[in-house]
Amino acid sequence: MAVKPPSDYSEGSIRVLKGLEPVKQRPGMYTRTDNPLHVIQEVLDNAADEALAGHGKRIKVILHADGSVSIEDDGRGIPFGMHPEENAPVLELVFTRLHAGGKFDKGKGGAYSFSGGLHGVGVSVSNALARRLEATTHREGMVAKLVFEGGDVAEKLHLRKAAEGDRRQGTTVRVWVDPKYFETPQLPMAELAHLLRSKAVLMPGVTVSLVNEKTRETQSWQYKGGLRDYLMQTLNADPVIPLFEGEGFADSNENFAEGEGASWCVAFTEDGQPVRESYVNLIPTSAGGTHESGLRDGLFNAVKSFIELHSLLPKGVKLLPEDVFARASYVLSAKVLDPQFQGQIKERLNSRDAVRLVSSFVRPALELWLNQHVEYGRKLAELAIKAAQTRQKAGQKVEKRKGSGVAVLPGKLTDCESKDISHNEVFLVEGDSAGGSAKMGRDKESQAVLPLRGKVLNTWEVERDRLFANTEIHDIAVAIGVDPHGPNDNPDMTGLRYGKVCILSDADVDGSHIQVLLLTLFFRHFPKLIDTGHLYVARPPLYRVDAPARGKKPASKSYALDEGELTAILDKLRKEGVREGAWSISRFKGLGEMSAEQLWETTLNPDTRRLLQIQLGASDFLQTENLITKLMGKGEAASRRELMELHGDAVEVDI
Repeated sequence: MAVKPPSDYSEGSIRVLKGLEPVKQRPGMYTRTDNPLHVIQEVLDNAADEALAGHGKRIKVILHADGSVSIEDDGRGIPFGMHPEENAPVLELVFTRLHAGGKFDKGKGGAYSFSGGLHGVGVSVSNALARRLEATTHREGMVAKLVFEGGDVAEKLHLRKAAEGDRRQGTTVRVWVDPKYFETPQLPMAELAHLLRSKAVLMPGVTVSLVNEKTRETQSWQYKGGLRDYLMQTLNADPVIPLFEGEGFADSNENFAEGEGASWCVAFTEDGQPVRESYVNLIPTSAGGTHESGLRDGLFNAVKSFIELHSLLPKGVKLLPEDVFARASYVLSAKVLDPQFQGQIKERLNSRDAVRLVSSFVRPALELWLNQHVEYGRKLAELAIKAAQTRQKAGQKVEKRKGSGVAVLPGKLTDCESKDISHNEVFLVEGDSAGGSAKMGRDKESQAVLPLRGKVLNTWEVERDRLFANTEIHDIAVAIGVDPHGPNDNPDMTGLRYGKVCILSDADVDGSHIQVLLLTLFFRHFPKLIDTGHLYVARPPLYRVDAPARGKKPASKSYALDEGELTAILDKLRKEGVREGAWSISRFKGLGEMSAEQLWETTLNPDTRRLLQIQLGASDFLQTENLITKLMGKGEAASRRELMELHGDAVEVDI
């Protein structure tokens, strides 16, 4: 009988990734991999942070003939002396350590009071994904240069005295991007030019230039008029109301950190594609976030208040935030002390306080302006009311078309009042107790709740005609109004009753399991809901932090999605002078523990919740199918074991 060889899985099989290895192994977790623009942007953001802190007036980007890119600034220059604890030059640490930088020092007198976030990956990611990178810093009458190849030091720190014609201070970073990490090594020129122009807009008086050595062209931007000039040049149609612009920043007596606030410029047009751009500490947030929600909230409440004051709303018309926002173009620049972003490329702001922050400055400013310019206020009210009437008519048309032969809705479903599917949402909630809180805490106008009992059936290998034998799945299909179908079918989507179908489960391991079972159901039997962007996952918080009153600031409560956010909240409280341990931390065991008010504030309120859209490109379909087969297939125990052995060490166990 053959002797079975010992398993290859042993202590030596566990691999610990060091330095910049995690970035090289999984670049998509840290940056965009379609092209290298974000790699260049990380360096550019550092130069912009110097200018934002008042230490620079010029930023220059050079596209060299050999394909490399240089970013030059006239800031303070990265320090090149030895780090007191790490025994390595600071210049080297900035480019080789994932969590090293001056932006963690946010206290009074810190190097950067406002900067693009605390991820601390930045230029070290640029270095990891570059064939070669040269960093040169001019500082204190010296010039220091370090050369890296593949993320590692290739030429040690070289110091020399600054020559007669040298710049007094500043940093130059030249990057040769490694094409193997990107779908194309070519930079999208229009996007790059737009990015540079927006930096100039947000920093009036700073000159930003782009030099192309191949074409011998130079473009330069400097704006003295700021957001107004920029929005006027970018608009696709003439505004029907004069541009509304303003700014507001907190002083030390308010509920926010000193200097936090926003500048904005808003235009309303009757036609053309709206222009919408937002930034946090000069970082472009292409996917928006809570600061945009604050602008929307401020605009809506100011216009609604004006309409009520002048009794302008026709009978039967209900005004919603998107009616006011429908024809709005804007540029918004927010300053937030410790911004929390979704994803490493910082495309969406998640900081909950930013809603209140921006809204608290926008609303009173617009209310005052509207009451000083009543004729324009009436014009704006007219635009919003017209948008509301169009929306309500569209909702009624859909209802008539699907009115006959609709299956009887499940008894457990607590439906919403509105018939406008673009605005309606249904939450598939784990358990009756959480369902009860959700019913009480929801917006009855547009949010429906369907509680699910226990764990849904694993439907990966269930035939389509046997699905309705399961009551929970039958109820889900009838409530949504779409029949089960395959990836190549063309199901009738006219019966769809909700624009957003949201999976809402606990933030613990069981909740994640229910989430996976429901995602499996939708991927296998309702793929068109994913294709058309109707499926979402709600992300309730795991922690609540209650802080006592401090000085003139009242007591506050904050919510954290995970350990990382909890740490950031506690750091912020320490900086605000709260005594260590004076706060209390509650951990939610489940949604049922939350009151209706807490559930609304953290998970249901469109302005403050975290709602993740489930998206799947054509190229991801096969990969996802293979992964779900390994996870959910009955005969896949060996594959699951292999998956756990490969990736088990990357998971934090919640016990």
